[in-house]
Amino acid sequence: MDLGLNGRVALVAAASRGLGKAVATALAEEGARVAIFSRQQEAIEAAAAEVRSRTGAEVLPLAADVNRHDDLERVVRATIDRFGRLDILVNNAGGPPPGTFDSLSEEQWQQAVNLTLMSAVRLTRLALPHVRTQGGGRIINLTSSSTREPIPNLLLSNAIRTAVAGWAKTLATELAPENILVNCVAPGRIDTERLKELDQANAQRQGRTAAEVRRANEAAIPLGRYGRPDEFAAAVAFLASDRASYITGITLYVDGGKLASIV
Repeated sequence: MDLGLNGRVALVAAASRGLGKAVATALAEEGARVAIFSRQQEAIEAAAAEVRSRTGAEVLPLAADVNRHDDLERVVRATIDRFGRLDILVNNAGGPPPGTFDSLSEEQWQQAVNLTLMSAVRLTRLALPHVRTQGGGRIINLTSSSTREPIPNLLLSNAIRTAVAGWAKTLATELAPENILVNCVAPGRIDTERLKELDQANAQRQGRTAAEVRRANEAAIPLGRYGRPDEFAAAVAFLASDRASYITGITLYVDGGKLASIV
């Protein structure tokens, strides 16, 4: 199936590893030109080299911090200077730290809001004028299955990623007349470095090994395993494509059937 992404330009945040890198790879495989960024220059250069090697696509790596407004301005400007357009924005950020209500400080709450919610708001505000000049486009936000079913010991993510989903739903309605589609894609247990870190943290908290935690988690997933990053990225690529031209305002859960709710 041709997704119609050949020649489109995508900007993917937090793309040096994990889901961000997988999404950049999937878009590049479909013919998109991709700008990617993360905080560490060496790491983002390595990710860009990997994406180029796998796809042959044109990739622009940039070192930038999603918490810094001036960095985000520079990233958007560099993308336009290099490619002349912007069609697809993928908002992504490393997850806030685990913790319960009593263990989290007000400073940690403020940091998590800035990282998870305001980075998406700021980057979208900067990118939107350029997407508008194309007569339409896509804004895709990577969130979490915790927006439907809160995850123990992830209070910050549960609260703030849900705020991202509410913002995105409202924005989808506002931008629909301009053919700018806004959606969220929510991973369940996708086998990334971040998930390994969370499993290890839960193992220490529960007095078990990380392998025991993983086996218990996999047993609760109908498909019986953690997902692969490329499986998640394929869902993002579809929503970024012409094939998804009548889909906006949704959260697509990529979780192997883990969520039990109907709506």
